[in-house]
Amino acid sequence: MKKIICLGIESSCDETAAAVVDSDKNILSHVIYSQAPEHREWGGVVPELAARAHILAIDLVAAQALRDAGMDARDIDIIAATAGPGLIGGVIVGWEFAAGLAMSANKPLIAVNHLEGHALVPRLRCESDSGGDAAAVDFPYLLLLASGGHTQTLIARGVGRYELLGQTLDDSAGEAFDKVAKMLGLGYPGGPAVEREAAHGNPKAFRFPRPLCGQDNLDFSFSGIKTAVRMTLGKTPDAVAADICASFQQAVIDAIIDRLGRAIARAVGIKTLVAAGGVAANRAIRGAISSLAAENGMRFAAPPIKLCADNGAMIAWAGIENYLAGNTAAARPTAPRPRWPLEELAS
Repeated sequence: MKKIICLGIESSCDETAAAVVDSDKNILSHVIYSQAPEHREWGGVVPELAARAHILAIDLVAAQALRDAGMDARDIDIIAATAGPGLIGGVIVGWEFAAGLAMSANKPLIAVNHLEGHALVPRLRCESDSGGDAAAVDFPYLLLLASGGHTQTLIARGVGRYELLGQTLDDSAGEAFDKVAKMLGLGYPGGPAVEREAAHGNPKAFRFPRPLCGQDNLDFSFSGIKTAVRMTLGKTPDAVAADICASFQQAVIDAIIDRLGRAIARAVGIKTLVAAGGVAANRAIRGAISSLAAENGMRFAAPPIKLCADNGAMIAWAGIENYLAGNTAAARPTAPRPRWPLEELAS
């Protein structure tokens, strides 16, 4: 089979990213422009600022990705871009740029579901328990997908084929991390800041709730943990930030492990447990899930840390997988959208 080369464009939130990937699983370039400085003073992403920053950066980032790969648009076989879910202003910027480039270069255009980008990237690159490269995963696998406003468990059975087992009923894990960081004045992005503080704290200093733990369902809830942190800070304003972070992080870990343990019991015959999305970059969470997999005789896989956050390589790889499955924009027309559940892909 002829090698396929894809330019992937990602602009769903606060990173403008592009990458060139081929169907032999080589990442030929990987460029990310982070908007964190623009949003830091606000303590979170401002959608209008994000969209404007994407407009200013998108052509420069894509051009750099092509240069780093030693190519121009004529050398690319297909172009893929995030079409949702995400902040609609940013999604439109990336999608329209990709659509214009595909039209001018006469290349097939692939509409990628951002969540599927995270779901499929472990098939491009993943790490072994020792931290080195490992063989990419095969279908089917049990997936914890924790990215942006999403925290959910699914069985990934194939490209576009996802069975939803459970999801958050309120805040996602990532949102809870960001909000706790804001309460503590740790800056933006909040997730890495809380993780850094937690490394120096006592996870038993405060007993925060573990919502839904022990209940016979597979959903998540993180809002109560966040609220408990706020109440604790109100009662003990001199609490050590590192202890708050460590105790909060441990509560999130315990909730995730309880929910995943029940999902494993439901996912009969599945031998691989995958964690993907920005929260999978948290080493404490990653380690706990790896231990859970080992206890259940499962292989654990996760993308390298640099591929957990939003990036163009995951979009390019998802574009290749969808192209090989016949899912081009011409065959399956789509439009940018703020919501796009994974389970809708099958239809």
